[in-house]
Amino acid sequence: MESSPLLGQADAAEDSFPSILEGKRVLLATESWGPVNGVSRTTRSLVEYLRAHSVDLVLVAPQFQGSVASKEQQHPQDRRLPGSPLPYNPDLTVVYPFHLHDVYSQPSVPELIYLASPASLGFQLLLHIRQLRSPPPVVLNFQTDLSAYSEILLPAPLDRFGVWLLATVQGFLFRTAAVNTIFYPCSAIGRYLESAGAPTDRMVQLGRGVDTSLFTPAQSDADYRREIAPNGEIILVCVCRIAPEKGFEFLAQVAQRLAAAKVPFKLLIVGGNRNPAVENKVQRLFDPVRSHVIFTGFLTGVALARAYASSDIFLHCSITETFGLVVLEAMASGLPVIARDQGGPSDIIRHGKTGYLVPPSDVDQFTALVREVSQDGSRRETLAVAARQYADDTTWEKINRRAAWQMAGALKHHDQESQELRSTMPPRIIGTAIEQVRLMFTVAVVYFFWLIAVVPLIVHGNRMVPRAWQALCRRLRCRGRRAPI
Repeated sequence: MESSPLLGQADAAEDSFPSILEGKRVLLATESWGPVNGVSRTTRSLVEYLRAHSVDLVLVAPQFQGSVASKEQQHPQDRRLPGSPLPYNPDLTVVYPFHLHDVYSQPSVPELIYLASPASLGFQLLLHIRQLRSPPPVVLNFQTDLSAYSEILLPAPLDRFGVWLLATVQGFLFRTAAVNTIFYPCSAIGRYLESAGAPTDRMVQLGRGVDTSLFTPAQSDADYRREIAPNGEIILVCVCRIAPEKGFEFLAQVAQRLAAAKVPFKLLIVGGNRNPAVENKVQRLFDPVRSHVIFTGFLTGVALARAYASSDIFLHCSITETFGLVVLEAMASGLPVIARDQGGPSDIIRHGKTGYLVPPSDVDQFTALVREVSQDGSRRETLAVAARQYADDTTWEKINRRAAWQMAGALKHHDQESQELRSTMPPRIIGTAIEQVRLMFTVAVVYFFWLIAVVPLIVHGNRMVPRAWQALCRRLRCRGRRAPI
């Protein structure tokens, strides 16, 4: 596995955009294109960077059910594929099975494919690509730990089945010969990919960047602070999508213990969920300390930057983050971070210097650290300065440039291999016919997996199974009461 800097600094010889990419046809497929999560913000930054440097980029993404993008935001080459939104997070869509010609066809065959956080869309594309005689090179960025989500969200025994199935599928697809580079965001994900069977010689660690001109201590607003904490309470902030896998049960326990210890605090929770039932369920966890908690809903841009910078300590309780972009944004805003020591934040936070890492299940230690840092203004200031200095070295320009050079390398490698294979390829007509048969078979396989894997996930998420089971139990109990003794 390649040893590379987390922050993605480019080599000295790679301090500008690679000219080989200019004018190239690149297909970028992403599972998420909404504005409210780290994956979509990371992908959007790369898309803007590539288009600004004259890359002929086609964006393919699932139809976004939560809101309709304005015409100003919709690029002429953007394409949307239909699917089913996940019940617990309608911003994410599981794409229906599709044919390769639904994504691209002659003469617009891409010269390179980039898969951002591959799942339902990316997996299908990889399966199609495996069937081609001469596929374009593929660069993929593993940004979402679906295995961890399955373990948390699915009931037993589906949770173990989901973890096994994902590792098996990922290991198989990531070994596809066309895959040139597999970006991974942190060491924990690197270890997971190795265990799943991904080829280590193609793995490259790549972090994320932060907009240090937007997220800065200068965004702090005294009036906003007084509105949130009118009595001068310490302001704790958590920024993430409101969802079951984000550690809100842990955070609620911390808040209740702080309140019981008479710590004067306000907890600002920034984020939301377009499924009101999910959002309400999470909010009810904080009913015992409701006077201490403020839910802002979704915030973006300057409003989000103000929420960060006007707070005192950032709390990160999720253990499913492959990187944790919100942690980097908080540090850029001059906040010390206290986080559970798992996933991406473990690589970002410098324990005792920019914040603190706590064993994932240790509520007592997490609470104690929050209490100590809340009561020690001098320590907060020292941690805040170091956090900002760390963030200053992590710009999107550096991250995107390094990704572009990996893409350029994939193109060069592909060109060399193509020249070697041209003399040994079978007649084109026969090859084309075989390709079409294999692609039709691939679609059939995808439909099969929809039936055994995706449909149960959606059914469970819609709570159809629990309701059906309860109805059956009630019917059996009624029959039992009517039966003669």
